[in-house]
Amino acid sequence: MKNRFSIIAFLLLLFPNIAIHAITEDKNKLYTDKEATLAIDAFHKTFYNPEMKLYAISSDMKGRAAIWVQAIYWDMIMNAYKRTQAPKYRQLIEDIYQGGYEQYDKYNWNNKVEWFIYDDMMWWIISLARAYEITHEPKYLAHASSGFYHVWKESYDPERGGMWWNFKHDGKMSCINYPTAIGAMTLYNVTKDPDYLEKAKNIYAWSRNVFFDKKDGRIADSMHYHFQRQNGMDIDWTTQLYNQATCIGSAIMLYKATKEKQYLEDAILATNYVRNSMCDANGLLPFKNGIEQGIYGAIFAQYITMLIKDGNQPQYTDWLRMNIDTAWNNRDMSRNITFKDASQACPKGIMESYDASCCPALMQVISPR
Repeated sequence: MKNRFSIIAFLLLLFPNIAIHAITEDKNKLYTDKEATLAIDAFHKTFYNPEMKLYAISSDMKGRAAIWVQAIYWDMIMNAYKRTQAPKYRQLIEDIYQGGYEQYDKYNWNNKVEWFIYDDMMWWIISLARAYEITHEPKYLAHASSGFYHVWKESYDPERGGMWWNFKHDGKMSCINYPTAIGAMTLYNVTKDPDYLEKAKNIYAWSRNVFFDKKDGRIADSMHYHFQRQNGMDIDWTTQLYNQATCIGSAIMLYKATKEKQYLEDAILATNYVRNSMCDANGLLPFKNGIEQGIYGAIFAQYITMLIKDGNQPQYTDWLRMNIDTAWNNRDMSRNITFKDASQACPKGIMESYDASCCPALMQVISPR
């Protein structure tokens, strides 16, 4: 045994480039379809609580991840099913629905304890409508349509337009307005009820006027009416990846339904802002360290793929593949989970599910080379 190690050491001294080449080759490895399955399975194994049928906050299985984020994790499972048609993911679609049913008062939209802001409801409404689109099971559509009706009735401002973010009606945020347009379009796609299409157009137009920078494609975070100026708006232009994402998604869904080119141009402009102004010098997606903010990349994955496929914009694909390759090659090899900062090695200890979601989400919707 000692002689074997001596020979290996001797060879490395003679040919040090062999080791360097092996390390470099591993870091430059391109992900595969098989690894896309490995990634979503590893995420699920690390963070899913089978008794609760929902995802934990962190890998130590303490707590329940935020109510709205559960819908995004459900989207990831649905995308894994769409990619593979594997029965295990079809079962998980049902299991996670049941987990939400049990944990969130049977999707009782009037429960203001479980549901305490409107956008939490809308993320689930979108995902429930998607579940119906995939499975055609009526229960999913029933919850989605009743939820949308409730949020529209309670949140829409008929005087000044747009959707209120919270029950106090003291602010209008991108994170409720663009998802409302997506929810309406998802329901329109499965019902063909023109009222949903009109509502989507209405909210998108209002949001475009308030939140959308028509020159650069950046999306404002929120707006509050100024108490000293009638209808005066104080707009917070802090950019968030998930707001860029839902602007892109709502625009491309409207483009697909109407063929109006302005929607496609908006989606491209918003995407270019992410790539050119929000990413780092290498093109890696931005991340933030606030509570639950690690999920933003997974939301971006959901909607950028719509632009690529439904908007016929394949020029963004290799950029996203590079993001996947970087994060995946820096994964925790023992658990096969990744980190929101793709440029860094994934931490070995306790991790929050939010911070591990971006790469596996992207892998379900962006095909390998």
